[in-house]
Amino acid sequence: MSFRATILVGNKKWKIGIGVSKWPDVQAAVSKASREAYKNMFIVPITGNQTVPYSTTTKYKACVIKILPATAGTGLKAGSSVRAVLELAGFENVLSKIMWSNNKLNNAMAAVKALSSYKHADHFNKRLVQKVKHEDTEEKAERTREVSSAVTEIQAKQSVWIVPGVVIKKVPVEILKDGKMETLKTEKKEIKIEKKEIKAEKKEIKAEKKEAKPATKKPTKK
Repeated sequence: MSFRATILVGNKKWKIGIGVSKWPDVQAAVSKASREAYKNMFIVPITGNQTVPYSTTTKYKACVIKILPATAGTGLKAGSSVRAVLELAGFENVLSKIMWSNNKLNNAMAAVKALSSYKHADHFNKRLVQKVKHEDTEEKAERTREVSSAVTEIQAKQSVWIVPGVVIKKVPVEILKDGKMETLKTEKKEIKIEKKEIKAEKKEIKAEKKEAKPATKKPTKK
């Protein structure tokens, strides 16, 4: 023969915990359940109106519970063991609905599970920061695309005559970048003659040298 003890612990200031244990002795079962309840304590998010942040529905075994936020002055509209859970957690204005079960233990466990499923404000703040960063990166990518397209258009409009072996200075170009006019100064570039032209010039030089040299006769041996 064993006794089952269920202990619900709360400070009425955002903390709640539940513990269940079985033992042949009643005192031992109660002490064990209380230790488990203190171990399982967690912080519940409570808004300024002493209510839940948003509505939620959770299922525990056969019990389905729905918790809804309420305005100030509504009070706790809850029954069975759900009311005890909400009171010990520190809520004052909450609406709730229990479906498909009259078991008090299952109702309490479902209420605790529902309260533990709530996300705190830090979670939503992180999501907002990530969203803003993502939007900023997209805007920067669009700006860079616009700038690159403007640069290509301007460079296509510029007509530069390329002469082999001559250094050409390109004119600075003004474009729109991040809402400000900036000048892009291109560095000096030396334009080298292509390999084929160089080879052709070398061949011509060699031919001219051969023509310029006088023909010398080798001495014959007697």
